[in-house]
Amino acid sequence: MTRRAALHQPRNTPDVHATLHTALVLTENALSSNMSIKNAKTFNGSETVIELIRHDYNILPILSRFNIPLGFESKRIDCVCRENDIDPQAFLFIVNFILNGTIDSDLLPAISPIAIVEFLQNSHDYFLKYKFPHIRQNLTSALEETHNDINPAIIAFFDSYLEEVKKHFAYEEKKVFPYIRALVSGEPTSYNINVFKKHHDEVGEKLTELKNIILQFYTTSQPNKMYDVLVDLYNAEEDLESHSEIENHILIPLIAQKEITRDNTMQ
Repeated sequence: MTRRAALHQPRNTPDVHATLHTALVLTENALSSNMSIKNAKTFNGSETVIELIRHDYNILPILSRFNIPLGFESKRIDCVCRENDIDPQAFLFIVNFILNGTIDSDLLPAISPIAIVEFLQNSHDYFLKYKFPHIRQNLTSALEETHNDINPAIIAFFDSYLEEVKKHFAYEEKKVFPYIRALVSGEPTSYNINVFKKHHDEVGEKLTELKNIILQFYTTSQPNKMYDVLVDLYNAEEDLESHSEIENHILIPLIAQKEITRDNTMQ
C-alpha cells in the first residue's frame, strides 16, 4: 500500500488480511470441532458393523487386524464378534480408544489380556505379511530408470526400516506375549511389564525419513504411482502409531494391574 493510499484509508476500515486470517482460523477450528464430535461416539456393541464403518471408515484396518471377514449384512457388532470368536469387550475397548482416544479405567480390569495379545499378534501378521510387502511392491513399481543411481538406496532404506519393525515385533512375540500368557495362567515368571515399558521404542522415525526423501528429492514422470506409495507410507505410519498406543495405553496398564493383583495375592 502506498503512503497516499494509506492517508486516504478510512480510520475504522478493518484490516482485510487480518479479517481473512481470523475467518480461516475459525473455519479450521469449526472443522476440527466437527471431526472431534464425529469421532466422539462410543459404541456399545448394539450397533451394526456397517454403522461403525460409516461413522469412521478409518476403522477398517482394525477390523482387518481382528481377522473379521466381510459380508456383515446388518449384523450387530457383538454378534459379529461372537461369530468370529472375538471378545466383544476387547473389540469395543480398542475400537472406542481408536475413535475417541480415551480409556475408561473402570472397564480396563475386565478386559481380557489374551484377547489384546491376540489382536496385537494379528497386527504383526497384518504388517509383515500384507501391509509392508504391498508397500514394497508398489514402491518398486514406482521407481524410474532415470533414478537408477538412487533407486537401490531407497529400497535398501525401506528394507532396513522393515528389519527394525521385525526386530521390534520379534521381541514382543518372544518375550512380552509369552510372559502375559504365563501371568494369566498363573505360571511363575521373572519378567515384568515395566521392562517392556522402559524399552518400548517407536519404529516410525525411519519411515518419516523415507517419506521426506521421496517428497523432497524424487522427481518422477509418473507421479500418481509415487503418490500412491506416499499414501501407503502415511497410512502405515498411522497404523503403527495406533498399534503402539494400544500397547502403551491398554496393554501395559492392564498387565500392570494384573501384576499388582498377583503380588497382593502372594503376600
